[in-house]
Amino acid sequence: MTKFKRSDFNKIKTISVKKRKSKVRPSDFGKVFDGKEGLFKDFAESLPHILVAEDLRSLVEDIVASRRKKKPVIFMMGAHVVKVGLTPIVIDLIKDDIVTAVAMNSAAAIHDVETALWGQTSEDVAINLLDGTFGMARETGEFINGTLAEAYRKSDAGYGEALGERLLAEKAPNADVSILAHCYANDIPVTVHAAIGTDIIHQQPTMNGAATGELSFRDFQVLSELCSQLTGGGVVLNVGSAVILPEVFLKALTVARNLGAKAKGFTTAVFDMNNHYRPTMNVRLRPTQDGGRGYYFAGHHEIMIPLLAAMIKANT
Repeated sequence: MTKFKRSDFNKIKTISVKKRKSKVRPSDFGKVFDGKEGLFKDFAESLPHILVAEDLRSLVEDIVASRRKKKPVIFMMGAHVVKVGLTPIVIDLIKDDIVTAVAMNSAAAIHDVETALWGQTSEDVAINLLDGTFGMARETGEFINGTLAEAYRKSDAGYGEALGERLLAEKAPNADVSILAHCYANDIPVTVHAAIGTDIIHQQPTMNGAATGELSFRDFQVLSELCSQLTGGGVVLNVGSAVILPEVFLKALTVARNLGAKAKGFTTAVFDMNNHYRPTMNVRLRPTQDGGRGYYFAGHHEIMIPLLAAMIKANT
C-alpha cells in the first residue's frame, strides 16, 4: 500500500465536446489549390485560416487599409533583401504607391550600389578574409564615401538621397534594380542608417567619419518625421534587420512622440529567418502596446516577401 494520497479521478466532472470552446474547425482548414486553373488570389485564400497564415492575411488587410487612408507604409530592410534578389519586388511596391518610404542599414546601401553600378555584389567573405582583402573593393568605397563627402560639403541631402541622386547622375547600368535610384526618382524618402565600423567602406582610405555620421543623422531626422505620420494607421515592416533598424526605429518613434505626434494605432511586422530579441521588443511589441498590432513571420525572405507582395496586389 502506498503512503501517498492520490486524486480520485472517478470524481472528475467532464463536459460535452459540443459545449467546449474550440479554436479550429474544418472551415478553417487549407484548401487544395489547382495551380492549372486557379488565380493567385485563389491560392492565397486556400491557405489555412489558422495561426501565421491568418496573421499574414491580417497584415495584408492592414497594409491595404492604410494606403486607402493615405497612411504610410515604411519598409525597413537589411542587406539580405538585396542579396537574395528582392529589389524588383520592393521597387514594384514603390511604383504601385504601396511602400511610401524605405529605411535601410548601410550594408543594404552597399549591395544596392554595387548591383546598380557593376552588376555584382556579396563578396566571398571567408575566402577574402584570409589574405586581408575582404571589404577592400576600391570602387565601392570611392563611390559611396566620395558621394557622402561631397554631399556633406555642398548640400543638405541625407545618406540615401545623395546615393540615389548620384546613381542616376552617373547613369548606373543597372539602376532599374536599384531601390536607392527608384526612391530618388519617385520622390520616395529613402534613409540609410550607418553604424560606423560595421561596413566594408569604413575600413578604406576614402572613409570620412564626419560625412558618414552627419548624413546618417540627417536620415535619422527624416525617419523621425516619417514616424510622426503613424497616427491612427500606417504600417512599419522590418525585413531582415536584427539590430540596427529595430534600435533606430524605436528612437525615431520616441522623437516623433516627444515632438507631439500622436503616433499610435499603427501596425508593425517583422520578417526574419529566426526570432530575435530586438525585432520582437522594438518593432512588434513596444511600439504597438497602446492600440496597435504587431506580427512576427519567421521564414526565408526570398519566399515570404514575394508572397506578401503578391497577396497585397491581389487585394488592391
